[in-house]
Amino acid sequence: MNQNLQDKSPLYQTYARAPLAFERGEGVWIETREGRRFMDLSGGIAVNVLGHAHPHLVAALKDQAEKLWHTSNLFEVPGQTRLAERLTANTFADRAFFTNSGAEALECAIKTARRYQYVSGHPERFRILTFEGAFHGRTLATIAAGGQAKYLEGFGPKVEGFDQLPFGDEAALRSAAAGADVAAILIEPIQGEGGIRPVPTPFLKLIRELCDAHGLLFIYDEVQTGVGRTGRLYAYENSGVAPDIMASAKGIGGGFPMGVCLATAEAAKGMTPGTHGTTYGGNPLAMAVGNAVLDVILEDGFLDEVRRKALFFKQSLASLADRYPDVVEAIRGDGLLIGLKMRVPNTDMIAALRGEGMLAAPAGDNVVRLLPPLNITEDEIRNAMERIEGAASSLSTPQRASA
Repeated sequence: MNQNLQDKSPLYQTYARAPLAFERGEGVWIETREGRRFMDLSGGIAVNVLGHAHPHLVAALKDQAEKLWHTSNLFEVPGQTRLAERLTANTFADRAFFTNSGAEALECAIKTARRYQYVSGHPERFRILTFEGAFHGRTLATIAAGGQAKYLEGFGPKVEGFDQLPFGDEAALRSAAAGADVAAILIEPIQGEGGIRPVPTPFLKLIRELCDAHGLLFIYDEVQTGVGRTGRLYAYENSGVAPDIMASAKGIGGGFPMGVCLATAEAAKGMTPGTHGTTYGGNPLAMAVGNAVLDVILEDGFLDEVRRKALFFKQSLASLADRYPDVVEAIRGDGLLIGLKMRVPNTDMIAALRGEGMLAAPAGDNVVRLLPPLNITEDEIRNAMERIEGAASSLSTPQRASA
C-alpha cells in the first residue's frame, strides 16, 4: 500500500504491508484479486500447516458452522474435551486451556507458573527467566517477557517480573535460576522471530535440571515450532527434554485463530475455578478445526513424511548456499521451519522471491523464513527451489555486475 493510500486508510498504521491482496488459495498456492499466483512459503507466518483450503478443514468448519458457533465457557464444549484428550495423549501434558492466540497461550502459561508457586507456599516466587532474542507476543506481559527494546518503546514501564539472560550463557543461567524469587524459566526451543536459532539440547537439559533442583517450572513457547513444524508433533520431542507448561498456537488451528496452554496436572494445580478465563477461547468452531488438523497431522506416517521432505529441502538449499555464497550465508532450522541467513539484506531477498512468484517471511538476524505447508510435495519443493535459485541469482554479485 503506497503512503497516500495508507494515510487515507481507516486502519491503524501498524503494519508495513506488501501491496498484495489475496482472494483465494489451494494447498501451497495463493492468488490475488487480479489473478497473480504465488507459491506461499510464508504460511501466514507458520500458521497454515496444511496449506490453503484443505478440504478436511473446510468440511469440518462448514459442518460446525451449520450447528453452533459460540456458547461461552459457562457450559461444556464437547469439542474442547476431545481436542484436550488428543493433545494430552500425544504430549507430556495432563491439562489444556484453550485460547484465541499465541500471546494468550503465553499469558496463561505465565499465570499458571506464578499461581503454582503461590499455592505451593511461595508467593514471593513470581519472576520468569527468559532469553535475549526471544519473541513471546505483543501483550504488555509478553513484550516484557521478550524484552526487546523495539517492542517495549513507548508503552510505559516494562511489566515487572521478567529477566532476560544471554542466549546460551550457562553461567548466567545457573546464577539466575538460584534466585529466591524465580518461578519459572521460559524458552523457545527454536527462536523464530529471533532468526531461526535452535537451542542446543545440552542447554535445554541444563534448564530441566535447574528447574528440578530449584523447584522451578519449565515453560516452552512452541507457538511457532509446534504441530508438526519440526517433524515432530512438538519440537521438545527432538531433544527429549519435556517441559511442565507449554504454549501452542499458529499451526494448531491451521489458519483458524486459536491457541492452547498445555501443562502437567501438578503445574496446573493452582488454576482453579475463577483464576483464569476467556470468552471466545475454545469455541465450537475453533475446536472443530483443531480436531480436523490433528486428524491429518496424527495420521500414521504423516510426520515421517515431513521429516523426509524437510531433509530433501534443506539438502537442496545447502547446495544453493554453495553456489551463491555472496547471497546466502547459511541454512538454519529444523524440519520445515527453515531460515536462510543472508549476506544481502533479507528484505532484498524477500522482494526478489516475490518477483519469482514466491512469498517468504522475514526474521531477526537478517534471516528469511521459509514456512511451507507440511503437506508440500517433492515436486512443489523442486518448483520452490527454482524460484529461490532465480532470486539468489538476481542478487548475486556477478549477476549484478553484468546487469
